[in-house]
Amino acid sequence: MATQRLFFALELPDSLQQQLVRWRAENFAEDDGKPVAAANLHLTLAFLGEVSSETSQKLQQLAARIVQPGFTLNLDDAGHWPRPGVVWLGCQRAPRGLLQLASLLRAQAARHGCAQSAQPFHPHITLLRNASQKVALPARGFHWHLEVSHFALFSSTFTQGRTRYRRLARWPLLSSAGA
Repeated sequence: MATQRLFFALELPDSLQQQLVRWRAENFAEDDGKPVAAANLHLTLAFLGEVSSETSQKLQQLAARIVQPGFTLNLDDAGHWPRPGVVWLGCQRAPRGLLQLASLLRAQAARHGCAQSAQPFHPHITLLRNASQKVALPARGFHWHLEVSHFALFSSTFTQGRTRYRRLARWPLLSSAGA
């Protein structure tokens, strides 16, 4: 049975991806880690792993039923997790809407056989990988503001030495007027 490596995530607009790439280049040394390609910058809501097309369809049907207002995401925090070798960008205070959406998607995934991490959800955008040595983090004061109006399902493939993400489906969140 064919499977795909899937995850639910928040997409970042191209303009924000480019801003983050510039900021990363200005604030991290080349040997701090391997930069994530601009097109691959995203915030994972629920990692699904290798999923059959049947399970993928069920999860997409459930995702389409989610009725939740959009929310504002303030990217104003950064950190380094040495063990997985990740430098990340996140938020000091995760909005309730983000936590609810991730919780819903993770619960649905778990009910359909997609093992979920026992670690609490820590919303972040991976900026660098293979960052196993100590990394100097930028001084506080950086900030990006993102209005989140939809979420998506992505597939992840590794070919020719590169990871590529492809959006398979996308669902809207309610506008503030509809909340």
